[in-house]
Amino acid sequence: MSPAHQRSQQSAAVPGARHGRLRKSSPWLTGIKATAAALAVVMVSGAGVAAYAAWDIVNTAKPSVTLSNTAEVPPIDEIKGGVNLLLVGSDSRQGQDPSFGDPTKETGVLNDVTMLLHISEDHSAASVVSFPRDMFVDVPECVGPDGQKYPAMRSAKINSTLARGGLACTVSTVEKLTNLSIPFAAEVQFNGVIELSNAVGGVEVCVAQEISDRYTGTFLEPGMHNLQGLDALQFLRTRHGVGDGSDLGRISNQQVFLSALVRELKDSATLSDPTKLFSIAKAAVSNMTLSSNLNNINTMVQIALALKAIPLEQVVFVQYPNALGSSGGQSGVLPLKGPADELFAAISGDKPISLSGDTGLGSVKEDPATPGAPTESATQAPATQAPATQAPATPDAGTGTLAPTDGGAVVLPPSVQGQTAGEFTCSAGNAKPKR
Repeated sequence: MSPAHQRSQQSAAVPGARHGRLRKSSPWLTGIKATAAALAVVMVSGAGVAAYAAWDIVNTAKPSVTLSNTAEVPPIDEIKGGVNLLLVGSDSRQGQDPSFGDPTKETGVLNDVTMLLHISEDHSAASVVSFPRDMFVDVPECVGPDGQKYPAMRSAKINSTLARGGLACTVSTVEKLTNLSIPFAAEVQFNGVIELSNAVGGVEVCVAQEISDRYTGTFLEPGMHNLQGLDALQFLRTRHGVGDGSDLGRISNQQVFLSALVRELKDSATLSDPTKLFSIAKAAVSNMTLSSNLNNINTMVQIALALKAIPLEQVVFVQYPNALGSSGGQSGVLPLKGPADELFAAISGDKPISLSGDTGLGSVKEDPATPGAPTESATQAPATQAPATQAPATPDAGTGTLAPTDGGAVVLPPSVQGQTAGEFTCSAGNAKPKR
């Protein structure tokens, strides 16, 4: 039995997330949620499973988080207008399987993954921006879920915001950084990623060079791999096994997975399949902490429907432009304000974006006909960024211009790395060749 197969079997034994004390819900509120869920499932999944689905969703939903922004929920259909949704991945071991480590010793509560999904108002394009966990940003004043106030901070690492004020604080920080309003947000832990990957039935990813990471137990030979459950989680977590071993390499490796996921969802018509859609929604509400106006089956279905018709070439994954640097005696990365301004001006203006940079340290473009085969791009040394010494607030002139292409897309400077879902990429492992 292969190690990957053994891990897949082990993932099935990982228990669901355990929760702390929940707020008591009133019969009135429960009734409203049940009615809304029943209506949504009838319209999306058919009356045959409506009663069970409504009961199941109400009884598995986690407590929601109230954000400063709210959005009115329209009837079941594609959501009207644009969408800004922040997804946060917490590395907290609290309530997780013991195999991930002792929650009192392993880690604090850090948002090691922070990604912003934007869907344009006309639903013709979507972008996902990943924020490096070690990027220095200004953090606004936050109030934690327990009412504790945290003062504003200058030049703090973005992955500290979850511990300072919970999901709402991370949202406020990204809003300040991007000048965007973010009404929807979700937080997921290890078990949630496992269950969500199981709900979509796994993802086929390409590996160009061997990945060998003993920290996460990720060992993959070049070629195609179907990743599900624990295997999918560890692939998304690995950084020692890809690129230069940094978080920046991990981001581009995660984009390999995410772009493959988008292709899979479209090819399998999952976004048009009521049964699959319900399964994914159930996994989300059962394993994620959602902002109050996202903790609703109607809203989740509406957002999924808005993504259904977007061409693969218009689903773009990008890394927030950055450069190596330090602040306050800590090493990390500093935001490149010029290219970032161009990126978010395009997003704010609902303009499609086009990339001129490479895919990043942890991935390479490949030929779909021979996935994982050695190519020139797979053996090239990754582009390096010069260390930055300026303070995070100092503007950077950027290296490109906010110029539209013939198709109306804004061409971003090369410092904005990433890929589209229409591009076939593979993970760039960094294991030493076998003798």
